[in-house]
Amino acid sequence: MPSIKAASQPMNLLLLVGILLVAVNLRPALASVGPLVEEIRQSTSLSSSQLGLLTTLPLIAFGVISTLTPLFTRRLGIGGTLLGALALLAFGIAIRYVAWLPALYFGTLCLGIAIAFGNVLLPSITKRNFAANSGFVTSLYSSGMALGASMAAGLSIPLANGLGLGWRGALGIWAIPAAIAFVAWLPQVRRLTRSEPNRSFSKAMKDLGGSRLAWQVAFFMGLQSLTYYAVLAWLPAILISRGYDASFSGWMLSLSQGMGIVGSLIIPTIAGRKPDQRGIIWFLASVEAVGLVGLIASPAGWIAIWVSLIGLVLGGSFGLALLFIVLRTRHPETATELSGMAQSIGYLIAGTGPLLFGSLFDLTGAWTCSILFLMAVAVLKLAMGLGAAAARTVD
Repeated sequence: MPSIKAASQPMNLLLLVGILLVAVNLRPALASVGPLVEEIRQSTSLSSSQLGLLTTLPLIAFGVISTLTPLFTRRLGIGGTLLGALALLAFGIAIRYVAWLPALYFGTLCLGIAIAFGNVLLPSITKRNFAANSGFVTSLYSSGMALGASMAAGLSIPLANGLGLGWRGALGIWAIPAAIAFVAWLPQVRRLTRSEPNRSFSKAMKDLGGSRLAWQVAFFMGLQSLTYYAVLAWLPAILISRGYDASFSGWMLSLSQGMGIVGSLIIPTIAGRKPDQRGIIWFLASVEAVGLVGLIASPAGWIAIWVSLIGLVLGGSFGLALLFIVLRTRHPETATELSGMAQSIGYLIAGTGPLLFGSLFDLTGAWTCSILFLMAVAVLKLAMGLGAAAARTVD
C-alpha cells in the first residue's frame, strides 16, 4: 500500500475527506438504538437482555472480524476492503427497516462486521499516509465518529416520532449516508493498492501475542469501549427511569456524544505531541470518576454536567486508544496487525458491557449497581492505560 507523501495536495485532501466520511458512518447505526430502546421494547416485547444484544452483537462481530482484517487487506488492499465494508454497512442498516424480528438482528450483525473493518483500517491508513501528523488526523476521524454518534443519538426520537418514521425507519435511514460514503470512497480503491506483507499472518499474531505492551493496548481499548457501549445503550433508559421524557433523554445522550467530539479533538492532538501519555491517562481517570459519581448521586439540574464529563472522557479515551496503535508501532504493517489484535480482543471485552449492564438492572431493579460496575472498569482501565501510555513500541 503506497504512501501518499509524494502525492499532490489535492489527493491528500481527497483521501482525508474519504477517511472522515467513513468515520462519520461508523457509529450512527449503533448510537441510534439507545434512544429508541423503550419504543423497540413496547413494539417487540423484548427483555432488557435481548435488547442489549442489539449493541452486543456488533461488538462480537468487532471481536471476531478485527483480527482477520489483515487477511482481507492482503488480498483486496485497504481501499477495496473498506469499499466492501461500506456496501455491507449500507445493506445491514437498510435491512433493519424490514418488519421482521430476525431481520433486525441479522442487519445488526452485518453492520457490525462492516464497522469492524473500518475500526481496524483507519489507524492503519493514518500510520501509512499521515505518520507526521498522526495525532491531528486521529483527532479528526475519531471526532468524526463521535459526531456521527451524536447526530444519531439526538435525531432518533425526532425521526421516529416527529417525522413519523417509527423506530424501524429511524434505524434504517442511516443507510443513506453510508451509501454516500461508498460512492465517495470509490476513487481510493485504485490509489490504496495491495502490497506484499513482510511476514505471515500467523507470525504477526504470535509476535504480538508475546508482547505485554500489545496486550495493554488491547485491554485499554476494550475497557474504554465497554464503558462507551454500555453508556450508549443504556443512558437514555437510566434517565427515563428517573422521570425524564424520551426526547430529553435522547438529547442527553447526544450531549454526551457531542462532548465526546470535544474529547476526540483535544486529547489525541495533545497526546500526539508527547512521547509519554501517562499524565493524560490520570487526567481522564479522574474526570471519569467525578462523572460516574455524579450520575449515581444525580442532584436535580446537574445531569447535563455529569453526562458531559462522561462523554468528554469516553471521546478522549477512544481517540487515545486509536493513537496508541499508531504511536506504539514503528511500521504501517505492524500498525494494521496491532489494530486488528487490539480491536479484536478489545471489542470481545466490550461486548460484555451492554449485556452485563442491562442484566444487573434486571437483577436489582435499579441502575446503581450497573454504574458501580463501570467504576470498577475505570480502575482496570487506569492500570492498563498507564502501561500502554509509556514511551515504547511493540516492534
